Amino acid sequence: MNFYDRFILPPLLDFAMRQSQLLAYRQAVVPVARGRVLEIGIGSGLNLPIYSGDVELVGLDPSEHLLAMARVRAAETRTKVDLLQASAISIPLEDAAVDAVVMTWSLCSIADPLAALAEMRRVLKPGGALFFVEHGLSPEPSVAKWQHRLTPLWRHVAGGCHLDRKVDDLVRGAGFVISELHKDYAQGPRPLTFMYEGRAWAPGKP
Repeated sequence: MNFYDRFILPPLLDFAMRQSQLLAYRQAVVPVARGRVLEIGIGSGLNLPIYSGDVELVGLDPSEHLLAMARVRAAETRTKVDLLQASAISIPLEDAAVDAVVMTWSLCSIADPLAALAEMRRVLKPGGALFFVEHGLSPEPSVAKWQHRLTPLWRHVAGGCHLDRKVDDLVRGAGFVISELHKDYAQGPRPLTFMYEGRAWAPGKP
């Protein structure tokens, strides 16, 4: 990991993700998670104040610097939090270990999103829920064209973030069943702001 990724990018990500317009998306997916919850890409812990107080939370992130910020926020909440430095491609939890998974603007930066989603399904209990809000590929060809053009450069300056992933197809491709899905633009440049907000279920395993 280079100097930019270790020391410059974490505070930039924390600043960018504190946009007020993102709070409504967080409030739509975070408080509904119950039981033992795994948050993928917990980052600097911006979701922590939104969880229900009776949640037992496991927060996963590969960045030690973002996790240091999350620890500060965790100390200010009443949520029980266990923070783990690890990749979503290899989640250090047993099979069927959690009741729910929460993912907010994380899938875009995971190197192998299908492998990560398969890991999320593995650690979910049968019938467990994945709650997500992600940005990704627009259905408008003109916008999608720019997303494909910009992604090779964008991912180098934004921590591996891809603008052109079709989130619902990835979630279904990992074996989830999507029960709720809302897609629309948030405020801002269209190549960066097409949102997928939803809920998916992990079918029972044999």
